[in-house]
Amino acid sequence: MKIKFFGYNAFLIESGDKKLAIDPGALFLHWFRLTTLIPKLEWGNITHIFITHGDPDHYWHADRVAKVSNAHVICNKTMVSNINGKALMLGPRNKGVAFTTKFNNLHILSVDETIEIDGMLITGIKTTHGELVLKIGPFSKTVKPDPKERIGWGAIGFDIDLEGKRIVNLGDTLLLEKEWQIIKGPDVLMIPIGGMAIHNTMNVEEAVQAVSNMRPKLVIPCHYNCPALFTKTYNPADDRIFKNEVEKIGIKCAILRAGDSIDLTNE
Repeated sequence: MKIKFFGYNAFLIESGDKKLAIDPGALFLHWFRLTTLIPKLEWGNITHIFITHGDPDHYWHADRVAKVSNAHVICNKTMVSNINGKALMLGPRNKGVAFTTKFNNLHILSVDETIEIDGMLITGIKTTHGELVLKIGPFSKTVKPDPKERIGWGAIGFDIDLEGKRIVNLGDTLLLEKEWQIIKGPDVLMIPIGGMAIHNTMNVEEAVQAVSNMRPKLVIPCHYNCPALFTKTYNPADDRIFKNEVEKIGIKCAILRAGDSIDLTNE
């Protein structure tokens, strides 16, 4: 099994005949560029697409990847609405909360629900997207998730049982210690750590607490030091401190830069 990281919360997981993509979003508005996180050359043989929520950096290219690959798409049921008898998903590039996009091979689940797809067991995990502060020069605007806001729409994490290994991806979320008590000993935990300045996710200290509670075999920090708007480190975090703290409690931690991968054969 091989895991490759592309920044933000974009991952590819390859094992046997399966190639899973998590959050095929966009490197959004960094110096006014809209670019793919997962390169297009990877799209064609993706078999499954997991969507943690509807923010552009996580979701922007999901329909395009699905069209090229005809992959199965897995998401929270709140990402889908019945419009005139058709099951349509939140439009990846629509403004606001608009359900306009049809996906083939669509699978929905709820928090704490488990579904089986192609031999994989997939369980929905409760997550809560925090508020987002948008800053341009001296101006700032705070956007908080609510039923009328796009930010964090459809937030859910995934516990994926793939060929004997459990992989947990939490998307963008604040710390939920009580709700995550049942998550124990996954083989891999992908966890956001960039909530120090932009409070839409856990910060380093909170992520270490989650790791201590879950006791995974391997941790991969994500969604930090991301390029966005006019900066290369929109949600700063010190991954060296995170790694040191995680290793103090006897858990392996892999720091991956965009394009890096790790082979789980010997993990």
